[in-house]
Amino acid sequence: MDTKELLKKVRKIEIKTRRLSDHIFSGEYHTSFKGRGMTFSEVRQYQFGDDVRAIDWNVTARYNEPFVKVFEEERELTMMLVVDISGSESFGTQNQFKRDTITEIAATLAFSAMNNNDKIGLILFSDQIELYIPPKKGKSHVLRIIRELIEFEPKSRRTDIGQAIRFLSGVMKKKAITFIISDFLSEPYDQPLKIAAKRHDITGIRIYDVRETKIPNLGLVPMVDAETGAVQLVQTGSRSVRMKYEAYYASKVAYFSDIFKKCGAGTISARTDESYVTKLLGYFKSRG
Repeated sequence: MDTKELLKKVRKIEIKTRRLSDHIFSGEYHTSFKGRGMTFSEVRQYQFGDDVRAIDWNVTARYNEPFVKVFEEERELTMMLVVDISGSESFGTQNQFKRDTITEIAATLAFSAMNNNDKIGLILFSDQIELYIPPKKGKSHVLRIIRELIEFEPKSRRTDIGQAIRFLSGVMKKKAITFIISDFLSEPYDQPLKIAAKRHDITGIRIYDVRETKIPNLGLVPMVDAETGAVQLVQTGSRSVRMKYEAYYASKVAYFSDIFKKCGAGTISARTDESYVTKLLGYFKSRG
């Protein structure tokens, strides 16, 4: 992709996702993800209804009248986007590829965090860490993240979600609002997720295509594994084959839901031909 085309794509995604984050998500994001705690702001005279536990006894004694400590929420947070760019994300049969949907969701979240003056970092992964961008603030930083999401070419096409989560735990020592965006067809990742979820506020966003959920009856067809490149003839006319595939896919979805729930992490599932706006907004409101 040449520079002109890249800039055009970045601008297109910026316009679409910035509008969403400005008008829809910023308020919901603010209320959904709290600051790290309350920090001291000032001391003022006691007013009727103030909590007596907030009285500053030293200042009260000095002025011979009651004063209270005022605290405010420490809003600044760090958001980490942990994004799967393995071969399976280049699949799509409806409106767009899974990777396109992932890019738009990540950009919307990044702009929402930027509007709240939070830092944003990025981890791109396959079965290895492909790229790490440390958390920073600012529009130029967000646009760099979007550029990488659009044009970065991974060295590997395989997936290891556990590896990505372990890397997150290694580089992020303080609590971060973390969104892991993937199709979650790779497992296991329960142990690293359990450790990371104790420190970070984690949400898994599962992106999938409607054609992944079941195999249609098309007779004998060659199928390519997007991550290994292996080609295999599959008799889709066999009901047994189709049922086994549906059971296999359902087990991956159930693993994702069960493990995240057990770890106290949130989940969102969005299909490529559905409105991810509705899914994100519903999730933010449920947390608020």
